[in-house]
Amino acid sequence: MCTVCGCSGSTVDGHSHDHGAGHTHDHAHGHAHGHGHHHHHHDHHHHHGAHGDIHFGTGAAGVAVGNMSQERLIEIETGILSENDRYAAANRARLARQGVFAVNLVSSPGSGKTTLLCATIRAMGGDVAVIEGDQQTSNDADRIRETGAPAVQINTGKGCHLDGHMVGHALDHLHLHDEATLFIENVGNLVCPAAFDLGEDAKVAILSVTEGEDKPLKYPDMFTAARIALLNKVDLAPHCDVDLDLYEANLRRVNPTIEVIRVSARTGEGLDQWIGWLRSEALAKRRAQATE
Repeated sequence: MCTVCGCSGSTVDGHSHDHGAGHTHDHAHGHAHGHGHHHHHHDHHHHHGAHGDIHFGTGAAGVAVGNMSQERLIEIETGILSENDRYAAANRARLARQGVFAVNLVSSPGSGKTTLLCATIRAMGGDVAVIEGDQQTSNDADRIRETGAPAVQINTGKGCHLDGHMVGHALDHLHLHDEATLFIENVGNLVCPAAFDLGEDAKVAILSVTEGEDKPLKYPDMFTAARIALLNKVDLAPHCDVDLDLYEANLRRVNPTIEVIRVSARTGEGLDQWIGWLRSEALAKRRAQATE
């Protein structure tokens, strides 16, 4: 189990995966979540800011954990991410051979990610498949299968993100047509999934208008890693006293190149633009591969 965030082995549609010999998913990847930490922080990589605020992300590793030095934390995280990147590269090559365009859908819990995904699948009308990540239950995968799309569930247990090895296992169980679109719905979490490449072509951040205009500023790593942000549930904006332009301004403050599309799964607003982006990016990928 992860010494930092509590990650443990995953299951793919009910089949336990401990990742083989030497791959028991011991992720000490430096994204502290406060799970079981006693916060002794003897390496003192924190400072007191205005109003007595305490900041533990000031060391080289960006986190403080027990008696571990910043150098040791960096060494651990580098090893874990390097191993993950090898699995992700294999996934990417596998998907490229089939001409599949893959997106990694990331968001906090309650963003409306699954509802938007179901609406997207229905609007696209076929040639899609889904890898669904949740800590527990197959509820979301069942909802996706009701659309007619094939879906494989990954339950991460205590794990707070999908990784490249889990996705590789899921691909073994997924009947994926050539030139399909693959949606990987990550665990609801705006921290750890930012660091883990799954072999996707793009990270897509989904942000509900109910979450607060400052959400991108609170979780900059995720929105920096995303190619596009879907500002979801815009039909609720008149009832929430929110500033949609401020949402976009804050997204571009942390990622000046991010594309933003305002969408609503309930009304269908923005779905054509979102699907247009998916099809355009998929076509660009296949054309680039054809010239290689």
